[in-house]
Amino acid sequence: MKMKKMIPGIALGLMLAFASMPAYAADNPVIKIDGVAIGSDVRPEVKNNRTMVPLRVISENLGAKVNWSNSEATITKDGLKVILKLNTKTAVVNGKTVTLDAAPYVKNSRVVVPLRFIAETFDCEVSYSNSTVTVSTAPLVIDGVQVKALQQEYHMTMGGVVQQISGNTTNKTIYNLFENNKGEKVDAPASYSWRANIDVPGSYAKVGQYDFLDGKEKSLQRYDIYTLVNAFPSDVLDGYPAVLLHDATEDQWYLFSDIPIRSINDQVDRAWVSGLVKIISDTVA
Repeated sequence: MKMKKMIPGIALGLMLAFASMPAYAADNPVIKIDGVAIGSDVRPEVKNNRTMVPLRVISENLGAKVNWSNSEATITKDGLKVILKLNTKTAVVNGKTVTLDAAPYVKNSRVVVPLRFIAETFDCEVSYSNSTVTVSTAPLVIDGVQVKALQQEYHMTMGGVVQQISGNTTNKTIYNLFENNKGEKVDAPASYSWRANIDVPGSYAKVGQYDFLDGKEKSLQRYDIYTLVNAFPSDVLDGYPAVLLHDATEDQWYLFSDIPIRSINDQVDRAWVSGLVKIISDTVA
């Protein structure tokens, strides 16, 4: 297992961890989302001809959020709200009651739910072959072109890392986090680069570059995140925004914040655990 810490001292720090897949017994299905097997600490299983999977694992890998309270799970994504109750064969989808083929239950302290219901509720296609259940999600499309991967680059004191994320749901979520959290338009800072400039007040250091790539690995859209270099007294830096977002495709600068950055980090973490990340280059000493 290889651990790597990104950009110490700022919210973009994340722990990169690749979790190895458990070995499933022959009667336990393997779950693949967009062609990648999804790891879980509770095995998927077939009960009464229904594939049952851990709720949080499948929901979060489809880009949904899960809240649990009083034996009731609430799953939300893009204006869709699903309410499930333990040991109950009914669910509420945006206020409408629907009947499930199988009731959710608890196994090894995890809530287990019917896979097909969750996947199809969130507009995914489900197929089954040779003990493998495949869930296909809709790809991200930018200006009419399908995104094949998100390429993330970050630098450390010595060297840097370039990695690609292949999950449709993850890439759509990250793209929306950029688009929906752009603040006010601002002018480009006087000084900005990958390397922190500690000689000029109001300098910005790039802490992450995100390229949404097409099938030929051409960038369809690029966002760069910059943070203020805190090498001067607070009164000298008064008035300088802490975080800026550069839409490199349109060459426009925006105010940004730590909140979407943390959410982006969470998505990258989840992609690592799910096996959706591939290292392109690693020159960190």
